[in-house]
Amino acid sequence: MAEQPTDGVGSLFFELAGDLRLSMLAKLSEKDYRLSQLASELDATMQEAHRNMTRLIESGLVSKGREGELVLTSYGKTVVSLVPSYDFLYKNREFFVDHSLGDLPTKFVQRLGAFRECEIVHGVMAILQRWKTLYNGSDTFIKEIMAQVPLDLIETISERVDKGVKFSYIFASNAVVPKGRTQLLQKVGWRNFISKGMVERRMLADVRVMTIFNERQGCVMFPNQKGEPDLNVMFYGENREFLEWCSDLFDYQWQLAGTFDEGKLKREV
Repeated sequence: MAEQPTDGVGSLFFELAGDLRLSMLAKLSEKDYRLSQLASELDATMQEAHRNMTRLIESGLVSKGREGELVLTSYGKTVVSLVPSYDFLYKNREFFVDHSLGDLPTKFVQRLGAFRECEIVHGVMAILQRWKTLYNGSDTFIKEIMAQVPLDLIETISERVDKGVKFSYIFASNAVVPKGRTQLLQKVGWRNFISKGMVERRMLADVRVMTIFNERQGCVMFPNQKGEPDLNVMFYGENREFLEWCSDLFDYQWQLAGTFDEGKLKREV
């Protein structure tokens, strides 16, 4: 039997290692419970519930209220708020063996729990189709951070902009643009959209974590271990917390980005 850590963060992880204790904390994050109610909800015996709850109370994660109800302490609430991020990383551990978080700031890594309800989309064609659906489903805005430029989606985007959807995007200065892009942008009146303020754009030296989102849905793509964009796997979500994560990342990168310089883009040979 493993020796229980008595000090440091190891002691906290030890307390979180029990499935029943984790389930108890998750339930208490929703509302206060009496021990008998908690045991019943989690299909545990009173003896099991009492033993595990005693450990949670002794560790400072839970306390008893005035009428004997069990409540998360402030410390407990903070710890529970971080559990979804570890849960997401654990469930996707095989993905992160081959992929990295790129240059993602720590404050975004700590919020990866926002991805816990995301759907994983596999395959370039399936991902491009999902992008097209996202663009077509936009009523107010589309925002994106991109390292690559898919030519066949420009007309889809321009149709939405023409109907009043504002498009804001950040490109990597080392992005490779496909042949025919300049002519297609001229055809759809891209310069006119920019002059009217319906399209705004900025540029970063490098883009590793890509995102596209609108008011209802979003997606994120992480780079491979070399830091290169990977269009074979994508996390797609619609919940508020995930969309806030995408929006905050965009705002963060927008502040860092500089003026868009068309001349820096690499042309496909």
